[in-house]
Amino acid sequence: MVRPTSLLLGGLFGLMWVIPVLMTPTTLAQCTSLKTLETKLTDRRRNLKHNFPINYTIRVHYEELFKLSNISRLRVRVDDLEEGDLQDVWLLVNQEVLKRILRVLPVRHPSYKYTSDLEDLFRKIQQVFPPQSDEREPPERIEEIYNRVKEPNSKGWRFVTPKSLLDNCYRTMHCLFKNCFPSEDGEQDYCSSLHWRKGRKRQLQAT
Repeated sequence: MVRPTSLLLGGLFGLMWVIPVLMTPTTLAQCTSLKTLETKLTDRRRNLKHNFPINYTIRVHYEELFKLSNISRLRVRVDDLEEGDLQDVWLLVNQEVLKRILRVLPVRHPSYKYTSDLEDLFRKIQQVFPPQSDEREPPERIEEIYNRVKEPNSKGWRFVTPKSLLDNCYRTMHCLFKNCFPSEDGEQDYCSSLHWRKGRKRQLQAT
């Protein structure tokens, strides 16, 4: 006779095999799209710096300056924040950034096609993002960012070079999707300073 404990262990081992099979397609699709984006972003210096006048800037929302420091502050200050919340902000912000860059580029500009291709890539990335759960509302601060980015009459404008915006996109992507970009010896870990700050905060709270 098979003991209940043996049945339970057998069921658990079965789940350990099934769960990766269910999760892998989405994860692989995300990483494939993000790595394609990473390759495309390596040309950002030529396309978004050399093809523009010196010190040329565009107007963006304050929230569209989504940098590593913003990720750090949100992780420290926002309760019940999930990594998916930050990934959704990253996706929305960079889609809006690309729209703003395209608005100032004539169709015949040498960087128009490059920027348009990036916009198409972000659409593909959005398609493989896991859907948001209907059972959970994002934290209030995340909702505020969504609303402010979409607000046409916001007062919090900043003027930034197009290349700087895509530099932010590149660095925050490596931080928020570390599973797709495992760092090797000698490579920069864009999240390392953020993890140090978070650990430092826990130490201070414990004292």
